[in-house]
Amino acid sequence: MLAALLVTAPPASAATLTEVTNFGTNPSNLRMHLYVPDNVTARPAVLVAVHYCTGTGPGFYSGTQFASLADRHGFIVIYPSATRSGQCFDVSSPEALRRGGGSDPVGIRSMVDHVVRTHSADTGRIFVTGASSGAMMTNVLLGNYPDVFAAGAAFAGVPFGCFATTDGSGWNSACAGGTVTRAPQQWGDLVRGSYPGYTGPRPRMQLWHGTNDDILRYPNFGEEIKQWTNVHGLSQTPASTDSPQANWTRTRYGSTGNQAAVEAISIQGGGHNLPTDGMAARAITFFGLDGTTPGPDPDPEPGACRVAVTTNAWNTGLTSSVTITNTGTTPVNGWSLGFTLPTGQTITSGWNATYSPATGTVTATNAAHNAAIAPGASVGIGYQASHTGNTTRPTAFTLNGAACTVA
Repeated sequence: MLAALLVTAPPASAATLTEVTNFGTNPSNLRMHLYVPDNVTARPAVLVAVHYCTGTGPGFYSGTQFASLADRHGFIVIYPSATRSGQCFDVSSPEALRRGGGSDPVGIRSMVDHVVRTHSADTGRIFVTGASSGAMMTNVLLGNYPDVFAAGAAFAGVPFGCFATTDGSGWNSACAGGTVTRAPQQWGDLVRGSYPGYTGPRPRMQLWHGTNDDILRYPNFGEEIKQWTNVHGLSQTPASTDSPQANWTRTRYGSTGNQAAVEAISIQGGGHNLPTDGMAARAITFFGLDGTTPGPDPDPEPGACRVAVTTNAWNTGLTSSVTITNTGTTPVNGWSLGFTLPTGQTITSGWNATYSPATGTVTATNAAHNAAIAPGASVGIGYQASHTGNTTRPTAFTLNGAACTVA
């Protein structure tokens, strides 16, 4: 009988991060790295993932979950790199805050156009996310190019135009300190002024901020909410307020579904180092890239769980990646996932859980680092197995004895 297995890392993917040069107009000499997953879909969606000051595209690739989420859902990720001193993106110059005005936004737009041309990407599913300087750039790109981006997710940023300067400086201390306050109409006018005459639909926006952010202070979160609700013509009063995870307060504007026009998540006690556990996956849900559809949020479903399985097979072996989501209203503290392996399959190794026995009715038990699953949160596990020709995935799962929905 196979002994219990615990392996911390999944098997390597053939997909790699690749630098792209000569991708188009690039006035500030940005660098471009591209991640195309092995299972990229036909007419794929594209996510631009923008790093923080002092960061790089490859660093953001290795330090966030977006590439692994691309592996799971088949979209392409662009990782721009700033090249100026300090490696911050230009979100302050007059050129950057005007559609087609020059500087970094133009280069990033060129990266998107390159991927659309070379990978036949879906122009209706172009998204952007970023942290800190990258979050500020997310605000800028949605303002400058509302006809390019369908939605954005800004982790610890500031409103469009808040960092504006005219003296050549890239840093605005008043904005960073949270002392720049405007009326919703004034914030909205800054966005509308970046592309005068545009009357088409505006991108949806997801905003994240920690209450203890000491770099870009927390008042910027409220100013961003003012701006994007005004851009969408929405009330400042949330359509819904909930707490999908401990210390999170989520407000939604325009609708109560998981793809509202504006969604804002405040992290009580959170600092500037976002995104952290589970936040990237929430952004992917907001974008609709995980297969969810607009409508009521899937969590909570009292006492329930949801399991998604992706299996990749070759002649005598396979790997299965399993995502377990707590769709109940209370935390799971310690878990066992039960399932039956298809006939002829034998587990040979696994990660993020212990598996026993190797064949037949299997129980996967949590590792020390993933024993707790908050309401609405997920954990990822997986295993490698041999097979004798049957490469199907398990079709039924139980979490601590309760039946799960299979996605």
